[in-house]
Amino acid sequence: MSLTIASPDFQPRCFALVPCAGVGERAGAGGPKQYHPVAGRAMVAHTLASLRAVPRIDATLVVLSPEDDQFERHVPDWQGDGAWVARVGGASRAHSVANGLNELLERGAQPHDWVLVHDAARCLISVDAVNRLIDACLPDEVGGILALPLADTLKASAQDADGLTRAVETIDRSAKWAAQTPQMFRVGLLRPALMLGLSAPELAASITDEASAIEGLGHQPLLVRGDYENFKVTWPGDFALAERLLRV
Repeated sequence: MSLTIASPDFQPRCFALVPCAGVGERAGAGGPKQYHPVAGRAMVAHTLASLRAVPRIDATLVVLSPEDDQFERHVPDWQGDGAWVARVGGASRAHSVANGLNELLERGAQPHDWVLVHDAARCLISVDAVNRLIDACLPDEVGGILALPLADTLKASAQDADGLTRAVETIDRSAKWAAQTPQMFRVGLLRPALMLGLSAPELAASITDEASAIEGLGHQPLLVRGDYENFKVTWPGDFALAERLLRV
């Protein structure tokens, strides 16, 4: 049996995937938080504009809920080459990403291509940070994620007899990082990792991001230093902070 040898000039492509099928219950935004206005635009519009500004990303796929009827109204300029949408969102982030990977394969992505999964709610992601992640991951066998070493003291909590939350233990923060996105892995590695994790309820609960699925296969993703500004808009007060930073 003959083997096909890849050309020395061969370069895998990079795709971005933005799961955008959530309802944003914690944000208190009165609807899906990705469409909440921040600095004059829907939050997800800022996110997509940053990803679109990265030349090495060939296309970005936005994964929406099948019932979503708002995206085109809030992001009217998301069209043209490389601006993809698929209403294949699932019951969880992991399901939405897995369905999005299937969509990428249907649109021509190959198992050796890279996918950068990014939260719609991280609307302050910078082009420099994405390029830093790509530079670090391209020569790596596994891939990696943007992350920040923890600076704050960590506390374990419990409720007392009066229902008040109290600190019961200080947790060692050394060698602990806060995961961010994008998280960059090969399509052919991430897809089976997610499918395995989603195959059993006891495993599915542990998949809180793409890296956790990769770790479930025994791999160790790279940790690439991210930016403090690349926080995930989650709570009501986060919108005001994102607004101030985007208007600087």
